[in-house]
Amino acid sequence: MAEGHGGAKAPTGTSSHTEAEGGARPFPPFETSTFASQLVSLAIAFVALYLIVSRIALPRVGGVIDARQSKIDGDLAAAQKFKDDSDAALKAYEADLAAARSRAQAISNETREKLNAQSEAERKTLEEKLAHKLADAEKTIAATRASAMSNVRGIAADAAASIVQRLTGIAPDAKSVQRAVDATLKG
Repeated sequence: MAEGHGGAKAPTGTSSHTEAEGGARPFPPFETSTFASQLVSLAIAFVALYLIVSRIALPRVGGVIDARQSKIDGDLAAAQKFKDDSDAALKAYEADLAAARSRAQAISNETREKLNAQSEAERKTLEEKLAHKLADAEKTIAATRASAMSNVRGIAADAAASIVQRLTGIAPDAKSVQRAVDATLKG
């Protein structure tokens, strides 16, 4: 005797539940006797699934897709706005930079012109001072030369008289010595 589950004995004359009575039974979906009821069950399940999907799931999925698309569109619009703002800021920065460069160039030119004018004025003042000093120095040199030349005549006359006296032993007269010195100095 075969035992079933739970230790109970199976009734006599029957076999286990896997064996069919009276021969092999076909696969249940392919049984022709239940085919019509299976088609009706399939149609009911299909209609129910279609209603659930079309009334509940698809609107939710569509809402999620629409929300996602609107979020993407909003993000793209915000990104474009930020790009436009950054382009405008870049143009403003470049304009300010160009203006600052031109102001710096103008300030540089103005400062250069002022310094050139100032150095030119200082140079003229210095040249005038140097010209006065040069004129004073030339006057001093001319006065010193004139003084030296007047002394040279006397020194030359004294030297010539001394030389003649030593060589000849006789002192020459002053007028002849002066004439000889004048003739020599003139050339």
